[in-house]
Amino acid sequence: MKVSIIGGGGLVGSSAAFALQCGGVVRTLALLDVSAALVEGQVLDLLHGGPSTADQVIEAGGYEQIADSDLICITAGLRRKPDESRLDLINRNTDLFVSILDQVKQAGPKSSAIVLVVSNPVDILTYVAARKLDLPPAQVLGLGTQLDTIRFRSLIARELQAPPTQVSALILGEHGDSMVPIWSSASLGGLPLEKAPGWSANLGAQIFDRTKKSGAEVIAKKGGAGFAVGIAIRDVIHSVALDQRRILPVSSVQDGCYDVRDVALSVPTVVGRAGVVDRLEVELWPKEVQGIRRSGNALRQTLQTVLQRIK
Repeated sequence: MKVSIIGGGGLVGSSAAFALQCGGVVRTLALLDVSAALVEGQVLDLLHGGPSTADQVIEAGGYEQIADSDLICITAGLRRKPDESRLDLINRNTDLFVSILDQVKQAGPKSSAIVLVVSNPVDILTYVAARKLDLPPAQVLGLGTQLDTIRFRSLIARELQAPPTQVSALILGEHGDSMVPIWSSASLGGLPLEKAPGWSANLGAQIFDRTKKSGAEVIAKKGGAGFAVGIAIRDVIHSVALDQRRILPVSSVQDGCYDVRDVALSVPTVVGRAGVVDRLEVELWPKEVQGIRRSGNALRQTLQTVLQRIK
């Protein structure tokens, strides 16, 4: 599989490339960026680690790389400020994103290509990509709440002093202020999380609050998120590359799941070589379903403004 990363010179794009290099599944990685020198430096750095990772082709290039790419990952965008919500980014990022989509279209991607949107606000831009690109909607995904979910799990594990891989918990809805914690299915080692020693509803509320603020916290302390988002991107790309059909909380344009339509947000999604293979409307607590619908309504208001802007 060939993966092209647009914005591959930046922190997020290069972190994703490094995660994919260490994963050793993707055969070819192409990094694209407006800064040729920066992306060439990133590629050189990655190549130096090749003998200890995997036998891959890693190269810098331009949009000519898109034509034979199996997956196109868009990470390019303006960075969020510490006090700025992801939705506040929309006016600053929409024009840049649409110009990227235009260049992707001109490059002539494969009809089977999968597009993974990472740029924020990811749910809004995922919808825009699905609308603008000449691809079936199922082939356009957004990273959605996959990053929020692994942050959530890591914080739960840290508080309970438990192995992170033993924690199962989901964030659904918007990758932003209206995200929804799914406590109804949260577990530790296959057992209900609420039964875990030391667990309480108050602790859960504190963990979720920190999860919501984690992006801003990382930006304030180190300038931007890189490692965890790279891992989250790798999770999605490997599920596509290997046709794993993993259930992941990724964003896609909804057509009725939890009664949400015509807006992109995250629901439990089966991700495989064809992109969105299925969406699972599993039973949730009523307040969780209401939260997902509120996310849809919040995003739809912003989306209406965006669609007027890009007509």
